[in-house]
Amino acid sequence: MIDAPLTAVSFAPLAVALPIFGAALAFILRRHKRSQRLVTIGVLVFTLALESWMLATVWNGGTYSVTLGGWAPPFGISMVVDGFSAFMLVVSTIVSLAVLLYATSQGMADGDEDGPVSIFHPAYLILVAGVSNAFLAGDLFNLYVGFEILLTASYVLLTLGGTNARIRAGTTYVVVSVASSLLFLISIAMIYAAAGTVNMADLAVKLPQVSEGTQMVLHVMLLVAFGIKAAVFPLSFWLPDSYPTAPAPVTAVFAGLLTKVGVYAIIRTETLLFPGNKLSTLLMVAAGLTMLVGILGAVAQTDIKRMLSFTLTSHIGFLIFGVSLGNQLGMAATIYYVAHHIVVQTSLFLVVGLIERRGGTSNIDRLGSLAKISPVLALLFFIPAMNLGGIPPFSGFLGKLGLVQGGAEAGTPLAWTLIGVSLLTSLLTLLAVARVWNRAFWRKAEDATDPDPLLLVGVHGARGATYDIVADEPASRYSDRGDTALLPNGMVAMTAALVLVGLALTVFAGPIFEFSDRSASQIMDNGNYIEAVLGSTTEVSP
Repeated sequence: MIDAPLTAVSFAPLAVALPIFGAALAFILRRHKRSQRLVTIGVLVFTLALESWMLATVWNGGTYSVTLGGWAPPFGISMVVDGFSAFMLVVSTIVSLAVLLYATSQGMADGDEDGPVSIFHPAYLILVAGVSNAFLAGDLFNLYVGFEILLTASYVLLTLGGTNARIRAGTTYVVVSVASSLLFLISIAMIYAAAGTVNMADLAVKLPQVSEGTQMVLHVMLLVAFGIKAAVFPLSFWLPDSYPTAPAPVTAVFAGLLTKVGVYAIIRTETLLFPGNKLSTLLMVAAGLTMLVGILGAVAQTDIKRMLSFTLTSHIGFLIFGVSLGNQLGMAATIYYVAHHIVVQTSLFLVVGLIERRGGTSNIDRLGSLAKISPVLALLFFIPAMNLGGIPPFSGFLGKLGLVQGGAEAGTPLAWTLIGVSLLTSLLTLLAVARVWNRAFWRKAEDATDPDPLLLVGVHGARGATYDIVADEPASRYSDRGDTALLPNGMVAMTAALVLVGLALTVFAGPIFEFSDRSASQIMDNGNYIEAVLGSTTEVSP
């Protein structure tokens, strides 16, 4: 049964089904590397085209529900498409496609075309399917299913190569993820016991009829479960030790997408199930601590991947800050900033993958002269690094400015405190990336501590060495192809493409902010969501 007009939105389930069927076909073709690669890329291209059509359909407003299985809401599986969910789908698939092409080029350059093992492509598509399902889910159990799909795929991707460090990090990641999923599942069971439904639109109608004490317990349980997944302090301890051990493409897509799904779930539940900012003080305190603790950890790091992992955690605090404000301006800035952060954070992790290939390491103490050796690589790092630091006129500055304005509109002492914390965090972020620039790119390689042979090879103009993405260490074989072997054109092109997407968020900030404001208005007024799913006759309880 389809409740939406016969438009692109009617095909919303294909955003989940296509990657799943593509994963099955890619697995069948695991012995045919080229065919497997073409299937994976083709599926993501087609999925992106469909999602872009969906976004165009809801660009000027509108919320649509697609119900599967012939069961009317709230009993059937509902997928809901509005401006926010469609925008997240498009941004996440753009990033996923860029990372896939990056990984494919990396695998081909290293003589391993399936980048790095045959299971990569099926697992990657399953990850995309899980992310898409979470963004479209109209009920809590389907949201849980989306989380479990993407987490199952992430377990595989995180441990590719089977090194001790990856297995150890993967174990921590699995334990934390299972604990958060178990808490989420228990929360769903308790919500069903209290309200008799798990459909989010139906819950928006029925939860206000539940006692306030029960509502608070359910509210806190969901926040804790989603806070773990979003890496909100103090539930973020697992992230800096888990992400940096994975191959560069995997780390990049994890950093860009996985925590944002948790943030998306927080936004949906805070505005739809528990409106009214009852826990705004708790969220503001968590946002401020997430910003400060994360960025202080970043400043202390010498490994670029660990530094970026801490900045990832820190900037989740900006998103939680926007949610906690409870006003339309703060929500609009959050929607814009989440797109900015997905693109820029992913870009930087892809750049680190290139730095490892060119310099042999991601430790800034062992790097130097990269600006001289590879000016293109220097430019690819500099632009998103300044964007992350919030330098005008980049999208990072515009998003933070919107959050500051939202905080000023709220006008509470705690909101003003958070504005100060966000400004301090931005300055420390700039300090962290400037430190990387000064040591890795600007200083002479001869001044580095124990510089990697790959780096000295580049400085002295000798031939380059290839790089093994599975072992994450320089291979013993050397190539006569020079710099192309170290920085394959496909990897550089995909990194540059994402950097340009980040710049596009600046160039087209006006229309994107207008769209974000419309989407924020839809989110804050949950009547549109409820009507789209349950029908116009539904009465919403105060």
